[in-house]
Amino acid sequence: MCLAVPGKITAISATDPLFRIGTVDFGGISREVNLDCVPEAGIGDYVIVHVGIALSVMQENEALAIRDDLRKLLPGEQPPSP
Repeated sequence: MCLAVPGKITAISATDPLFRIGTVDFGGISREVNLDCVPEAGIGDYVIVHVGIALSVMQENEALAIRDDLRKLLPGEQPPSP
């Protein structure tokens, strides 16, 4: 089974359309993510990420609902709120 996690793009460091890298915040933890599959994504957008690659842009309310559901699966683990 694979797991994709929603996060918010906070910065884009490369603007080359063939190789875009962005910083994505996952509720307090930030990671660099490949944005090649989502050329339309910009700073402030939410994306669903699997193994370091953003697969699609998603609505903020959907991203936050998924994040809340994931928190419920990890009893005792409470990452910081966005």
